[in-house]
Amino acid sequence: MNIWRSRRLLKLYCAICCAIVLSLTVFHRSYNVSPEPTGAPVRLDRAPRVQNRGISQFRDYALKQVVGRRSKSLGVMVSGRDRGGKGVAKQWDVLTNNCHPNHNITRANWFNDLDAKFKEYVLYRHCRYFPMILNHPKKCVGDVYLLIVVKSIITQYHRREVIRQTWGKEMEIDGKRIKTLFLLGTSSNVNERSHYQKLLEYEDRLYGDILQWDFTDSFFNLTLKEVNFLKWFSTYCHRVQHIFKGDDDVFVSTENILEYLKGPGIPNLFVGDTLHKARPIRKKDNKYYVPLALYNKTFYPSYVGGAGFVTNQALARKLYQASETLELYPIDDVFLGMCLEVLGVSPISHSGFKTFGIVRNKNSKMNSDPCLYKHMLVVHKLLTAELLEMWAAIHSNLTCSLKLPRTFI
Repeated sequence: MNIWRSRRLLKLYCAICCAIVLSLTVFHRSYNVSPEPTGAPVRLDRAPRVQNRGISQFRDYALKQVVGRRSKSLGVMVSGRDRGGKGVAKQWDVLTNNCHPNHNITRANWFNDLDAKFKEYVLYRHCRYFPMILNHPKKCVGDVYLLIVVKSIITQYHRREVIRQTWGKEMEIDGKRIKTLFLLGTSSNVNERSHYQKLLEYEDRLYGDILQWDFTDSFFNLTLKEVNFLKWFSTYCHRVQHIFKGDDDVFVSTENILEYLKGPGIPNLFVGDTLHKARPIRKKDNKYYVPLALYNKTFYPSYVGGAGFVTNQALARKLYQASETLELYPIDDVFLGMCLEVLGVSPISHSGFKTFGIVRNKNSKMNSDPCLYKHMLVVHKLLTAELLEMWAAIHSNLTCSLKLPRTFI
């Protein structure tokens, strides 16, 4: 009798264990399947089976972070009266990727004279806004004094990690909240795209600071990051006072930017390393080559080098409106200059923004002098190891004999 009772209890115990295992499996899978936007070229599949213990711990931690907020971080809705809004619910309204080539343009006489890459660009230039794969609608909730926005690509994880440890660290200084976002498209490596996407999702679960759109990351598509971010900012950010926007290979002194912003308020603030009367490059072997068919004027409008610039909320919203009146242009810095020209706003030049290093001579010792970096706002460009080394040097007990003019800060 006791034997039969023991067997029944054993069977009951096994059934309960199986039910628990099944429930945990379903729960685990439910948080590893990402919604696939309609028309997206990237399928966000369930995460692969993990064997390595360290990776498993990373995954488990990521899952803990995502519980309760994954649907919000990947979603598009901000319901009700959000603290950052003004009553009406705001959302990213581009939900499908309906980008098709404009074959009518091929009838133009100048089209056949274009290089292959420019033909492709022109065919798809009308495609402006794209669905979001990763979104954080509430990143701007509450009062944010400075929003740091960094252009990056999937494979540059180490750059993003170093930025989070240094000048992009989210913090509060003297009551001023600083938040950080990275802007990405999808991987240009089609064969590895799914793998990179899963790694990016893990990264975003840990940090919650990535905005990703469903277009391929490329040089020509940098302008897409500009217009999609301007639309995103105008949709979600109503209480952000200032924006710093730059590349992921720059040195930035957040403290000096805050010091600069203490000065007299400028209604249409757009400051950086300003270029005046720059000529379009017509040499085909140059990265910045642009054919006459796309731009036939002698000079570009004044624009700020893309290593980094500072603007404010009011102008960012105006730039979004101005951008919608223009055709997209393959050089993102110049495109923003065109938007400023539409608005009648002149960008401000500041000697603390350096697009080509402290000095243009790459071998100069000045380009590695922490006493000079200490007075800069933005310097382009540094490798991750160089950035960490410079950051540590500047924040050590650094003694400098050289005194620079106040105009540097």
